Amino acid sequence: MRYGRPGIGDALQRLATANIDKLLVIPMYPQYSDATTASVFDGVAQALTKRRGIPELRFVRDWHRHPAYINALTASIRRHFLAHGQAEKLLFSYHGVPERYVREGDPYRQQCEATTAAVAQALNLPAERYQLVYQSRFGKETWLQPYADETIHALAEAGCDSVSVICPGFTADCLETLEEMAMTNRDLFLQHGGKHYDYIPALNDDPAHIALLADLVAQHTRDWVG
Repeated sequence: MRYGRPGIGDALQRLATANIDKLLVIPMYPQYSDATTASVFDGVAQALTKRRGIPELRFVRDWHRHPAYINALTASIRRHFLAHGQAEKLLFSYHGVPERYVREGDPYRQQCEATTAAVAQALNLPAERYQLVYQSRFGKETWLQPYADETIHALAEAGCDSVSVICPGFTADCLETLEEMAMTNRDLFLQHGGKHYDYIPALNDDPAHIALLADLVAQHTRDWVG
């Protein structure tokens, strides 16, 4: 883990002990951002500076438009709609970053928009049935907009009865998705007049998600396999 245990350095040390000389790093962030993906690269580089010899290194930058990723998200949403009904509005919510990052060249917003457009197209969703939003802002800077909580509040007050939310940037559910998005924002929606709010889980251990990761490994290591 980048910020937890086992840490990147611990994992690299175990691989070094096993005499691994080829290393593929896949950050668990489908959309690239300097705040996330690049931080993993920095963590790997920092750990490797402590070694005399380093392995051949490959790094997956992003997979925001990978067909298997888009298909997995699309299938997950379809299953949810079949089980729970299709909401009036589907929100694609991504972890926010300061707008300054984008002005400085971070492609994160562009990639979030591309993922959202690809899934919406696969679902044949008209523009009025979905929206991209950004969650979890903090501090005094202006972050990417529209903000998830403000949008959810506004939809409820405008008479939207039902909302479904998916967080495509999260490969696995965590406190941010399960508490902030699934619970806190649900309460917000209901308190302001909404009637039905549900959260579509992350891909987690979905077989299609595992197949996607396996495909990324195969794609980047074909010439490593004898």
